[in-house]
Amino acid sequence: MIIKSKKIYTPLRIIDGYIKINDGKITEVTAGEPDVGPNEEIIDYGENVVLPGFIDLHTHGFATGSFTHERSAESVTKMAQALVTQGVTSFLPTTGADAISTIQGMLAEADVAMNDWTPEVGADILGIHLEGPFINKAHKGMQKEEHCIDPSIEIFDEMIEPMSIDRIKLITLAPELPGAKELIQYLNKNEVQISIGHSAATFDEIKALKDYGIGGVTHMFSGMKGFHHRELGVAGSALYFDDLYSEFAKQSGLTVLPEAVDLTIRIKTLDRITLCTDTVGLGQVEKSFYHYIRETTFTPDGDHIILKHDDGTEERLDKNSIEDMLSVEIGYLESVQNLMKWNNLDYADIMKIASENTAKYINVYDRKGSLEKHKDADIIVLDEDTNLVQTYVLGVPQV
Repeated sequence: MIIKSKKIYTPLRIIDGYIKINDGKITEVTAGEPDVGPNEEIIDYGENVVLPGFIDLHTHGFATGSFTHERSAESVTKMAQALVTQGVTSFLPTTGADAISTIQGMLAEADVAMNDWTPEVGADILGIHLEGPFINKAHKGMQKEEHCIDPSIEIFDEMIEPMSIDRIKLITLAPELPGAKELIQYLNKNEVQISIGHSAATFDEIKALKDYGIGGVTHMFSGMKGFHHRELGVAGSALYFDDLYSEFAKQSGLTVLPEAVDLTIRIKTLDRITLCTDTVGLGQVEKSFYHYIRETTFTPDGDHIILKHDDGTEERLDKNSIEDMLSVEIGYLESVQNLMKWNNLDYADIMKIASENTAKYINVYDRKGSLEKHKDADIIVLDEDTNLVQTYVLGVPQV
């Protein structure tokens, strides 16, 4: 198969040319006109923009699937099916602070989903992001306080027993807690990326531990000790240390103001920014739940979810409809659109923070994150208004 476009974004430049795909891999990215072999399919996208697929390194659930609420292999598969509608071609299903036995069960289910995955399913399931349970109760946010515990190599090994450690791509922890240093060293030795999150760490604590293997921070400014001119905290440390990445969750304007994102970009540059959604699949809640930021109560009703907003309005939506569920939580694509609008980012900027940096951060840049020869054919096509035209996962069209 050959994909043509006048605007193919590669790491070095934008080309007017084509991408050749064979057996799920990119075999050629070249300017000019392709030599088309017999029976070779060619798709010409004209002026539409061709980018590497987005990578969501932090999502608990989305649309019709919720790993955090349903905890099943099916929920992970449904996430994969829904995420491609947002231009996401690969992702990390993300756990939270929970009982060790519960996390074990979730990892066993995720392992099944990963083993059964094919490109026809949807977005590639790259591995797991463990957001906790080694986090600080003082900054728990919406995590379960009773399951926030001190770091431990023994507990970590017990927790991930259902799957190989190489499937744990990322962990969020609080480095100020007892036992953190030993676990950080152990994780780094096993090539698990480490982010600071839900943490009250001081600048000095982060400075002392950073070089043992900490790579960045989770959902910048949220769930962390804030900046003070005499104590930089986690937020200030992330701004100060050039080598730490700052992960930003979905850009709705509710949690982190665009100006805060802009300030971080000015200080750290786009080279140290990653993007995710941190969605949870709110439409799949098992019992009535009040979301204090959205000022909405979510109540399950069979195959539907009822949204009762504080202004008195109500909605009744189909939990199994991706289209209905897209209105419940902002997705990756809308977040990208908001960044482009509010922070004056262009397609090259988005490619860096949504694809390239994320792939590098979780150590999959050898096969993901850019449109280059020998890499996976994870490709998205956007029109002039940033609407999704097509998503390809290993060369398989999705939408």
